[in-house]
Amino acid sequence: MNKKLGMYSSLLVCFSVLAFALCMLFDLQSGDDVIWKYGTYLSCIFLALGFIPMICSYLSFVEPKNKAAGMAALSFSIIYGILVVIVYFTQLTTVRLTKLSEETISLLDYSRFNLFFNYDLLGYAFMALSTFFIGIQLEPKNKKDKVLKYLLVIHGIFAIGCFIMPIMGVFNSNMEGGDIIGTIILEFWCVYFMPVGILSYKHFKEKTVPHF
Repeated sequence: MNKKLGMYSSLLVCFSVLAFALCMLFDLQSGDDVIWKYGTYLSCIFLALGFIPMICSYLSFVEPKNKAAGMAALSFSIIYGILVVIVYFTQLTTVRLTKLSEETISLLDYSRFNLFFNYDLLGYAFMALSTFFIGIQLEPKNKKDKVLKYLLVIHGIFAIGCFIMPIMGVFNSNMEGGDIIGTIILEFWCVYFMPVGILSYKHFKEKTVPHF
């Protein structure tokens, strides 16, 4: 079960990142067609729903000496999941369906680069910390695992930017070309993270019996 959960959740992560990347591109080209924007929000919810069980699956194979790092990774993944699901579920429900004042919208609307956008970046900072800790405990058995380990650990660097950028006010509603800049950054992240899902799937597929 641990092996299958790891495989299926890794695939969900992979397809969610791909859907996110495609929806962002279509949203950028479509102009006022909001369906693709909501597609990005929905794909990010599924990404979180895949990421947490993927980390749980990694934890089920952790050697006892690396258990603390595995538990840290799981804890950070849960914080990430809670934050981003709240952010995107709010976009799909309250922001989309409710008539709100301009002041309230400026805080809740993800696209305004305000409160909920900052919460989203904070969530991805915890995701990066989660990949860092699951990466440092990973003991590679082959070249694919070595690449996976490097990708997971290096991804931890994203935590610094995701934490500092909101504090420094790098993104704001008045920035020129904000949508294009944000899309380019996120597309780069998608290109980076897709191999994590693919290699994680292969990692779990080659596993036999987990260590307890």
